[in-house]
Amino acid sequence: MSRFSLLGALHRGATRSLATSARLCNLPQRDNWEEIYTAHEIDPSEPTFGKVLIANRGEIACRVIRTCRKMGIKTVAVHSVADAGGLFVKMADEAINIGPAPARESYLVMEKILKAVEETGAEAVHPGYGFLSENTVFVAELEKAGVKFIGPHSKAISEMGDKLASKRLATDAKVNGIPGYDGVIENVDHCVQLSKEIGYPVMVKASAGGGGKGMRIAWNDDEAALAFRLCSEEAASSFGDDRMLVEKFVDCPRHIEIQIVGDKHGNVIHLNERECSIQRRNQKVIEEAPSPFLDPATRAAMGEQAVQLSKAIGYDSAGTVEFLCDSQKNFFFLEMNTRLQVEHPITECITGVDLVHQMIRSSYGHPLKLTQEDIGIRGWAFENRVYAEDPTKNFGMPSIGRLHRYQEPIGQGVRCDSGIEEGSEISMFYDPMICKLTCYGDSRDQAISTSIDALDHYVIRGVTHNIPLLRDVLTEDVFKSGVFTTNYLPETYPDGFQGLQLNSGDVAELASIAAVVHCKEQERARVRLNEKKVKAVRPAKPIDLVVGVKEESVALQVTKGVGSYTVSGPHGSVEVLDNFTLADTVMEAVVGDKTVVTQLIARDASGGLRIRYKGTALNVSVLPAAAAALKPIMPVKVPIDTSRTILSPMPGVVKSVTVAVGDQVGDGQECAVVEAMKMQNSLSSGVTGVVKAVHVKEGDTVDEDQILVEIE
Repeated sequence: MSRFSLLGALHRGATRSLATSARLCNLPQRDNWEEIYTAHEIDPSEPTFGKVLIANRGEIACRVIRTCRKMGIKTVAVHSVADAGGLFVKMADEAINIGPAPARESYLVMEKILKAVEETGAEAVHPGYGFLSENTVFVAELEKAGVKFIGPHSKAISEMGDKLASKRLATDAKVNGIPGYDGVIENVDHCVQLSKEIGYPVMVKASAGGGGKGMRIAWNDDEAALAFRLCSEEAASSFGDDRMLVEKFVDCPRHIEIQIVGDKHGNVIHLNERECSIQRRNQKVIEEAPSPFLDPATRAAMGEQAVQLSKAIGYDSAGTVEFLCDSQKNFFFLEMNTRLQVEHPITECITGVDLVHQMIRSSYGHPLKLTQEDIGIRGWAFENRVYAEDPTKNFGMPSIGRLHRYQEPIGQGVRCDSGIEEGSEISMFYDPMICKLTCYGDSRDQAISTSIDALDHYVIRGVTHNIPLLRDVLTEDVFKSGVFTTNYLPETYPDGFQGLQLNSGDVAELASIAAVVHCKEQERARVRLNEKKVKAVRPAKPIDLVVGVKEESVALQVTKGVGSYTVSGPHGSVEVLDNFTLADTVMEAVVGDKTVVTQLIARDASGGLRIRYKGTALNVSVLPAAAAALKPIMPVKVPIDTSRTILSPMPGVVKSVTVAVGDQVGDGQECAVVEAMKMQNSLSSGVTGVVKAVHVKEGDTVDEDQILVEIE
């Protein structure tokens, strides 16, 4: 039986891997592994801040609050109107409303944050990541006010936040660099000229960018011109800085980053690496630590260079030095992120170091207690970024809505960093991340297995999410081999992710579960009709059903026995235990000798079921054999032809409309740009024709699949 089915799993004691980590760190063995990795670090007698304001929102605000609580520090949350009911607001000791939902009117307005600091008497500010976390003016204003910034000093932020300056400093510190142009690109023509000189493919990206925003690969002149325009607009929107740079794009690259921690006394150590190569649109999807690619010598060399660079700029907080590696393990400096990274939990997991705690200690002025010799690699960890998005649309178009059902997986080796709860709303104003699901194991295979089980038990209703893609990647052969690059997703899914591809065994398994669900529904209906007495004396009769899974139909016969059902069909007979009910949020069906985790999302009176199986929500039809025989003569709904309409791929705001009624457009010509959750999407015509109608204008708010432009 799965670890998640038993509440007692949290009270059975640590697994071997966790117990081993506890011994290595001289920790007490505890049931909750999240406590194991932090308990040894926090000294309640050590002086620290009395009150910290978190200048952020969502999961990272919750994360900072948790460590502050363990350190005995009071916390202040700042929030927009849209976040008034947010989990982080409930968790904080105090909360201040700082304005409207758009980040540029709330979280990005430093005057409002500074006022909140003054009103609450906060002694320090933790910026999380994004927003003002790398804004030197904000740091300077805090310094003027005598308030500590829980992050590096402003000079380090300035030097490393500017990719042009950081590359020069990295070169001076004898850190390997990527060929490229170390000046600011003047305009589109300049970008194209430089790209040709460097040699395609090139990466066009924002000088002050990060998190995958303002970055695009160009393989020719046209793509370089488009990349410059779109990236500069994204950069201006997200960072308030539209300066661009261009550099050689390394073929077959792996994105590997080194976590470092420094203090104000000249000490810097590295905490090994994170593998971040599973990406879409240059934004990470699955990370792991350690990397399956590095050998000890390369790891040591990368760590040494990361420390060299950090010491060269006097780095005094947690930060990350990012590298690209080629197939020969040559590595090149990419950038330094002068803040806490989204994926920091996997480093915490394999090292036993609470990075937020280290940041707070350093900001207060304490020297590092850790030395490089204290840092090892204990086990393996994965972080799955669970997003509210549709992975079948370009590997992830944002989805918005209210979570009417939400249940995080629990169990040993599982950690969920989220800032939401059941009833929370995923809005168009912020990043679509729901949760960072971190899973740990003794080995890479064990961590993968735990991740799959956790994803199967993750219940999210109300928005579309990317669990189908995450789970599919974790079971894919190339990923499991550990031999992949940042091109993994387009290479593995050249036509885009289409959801779970069922084999014959999957069809048989899912059909058997669906048939039993149907029988249970019929039994419940009979009970409602007061047929309980008749049912008790009537011998069980086989029920003939036809189950439709995708394009395949399976004829099955189901017979109820004592404590189980026997399902017979073209794949043979199998026993399905009667160990779940229709009210279960997660059904752990025992089919033969195998436990199959599914979720019954919906059902209707016509025999239609929607079942989440191996991460993907599938429509399954279950009909009595007699009803199924009539199905071929039923009328079929003809799908609407949308080839001559341009639809919004996601909820968002129209940034521009580049066509008007009567314009001649060609196949592939841009007609509009829609922005949501800090991401811009260029929408092009799929046909040649004349614009018949334009239904939106710049600044309009649009829904997913809303018609923007019609072409005749």
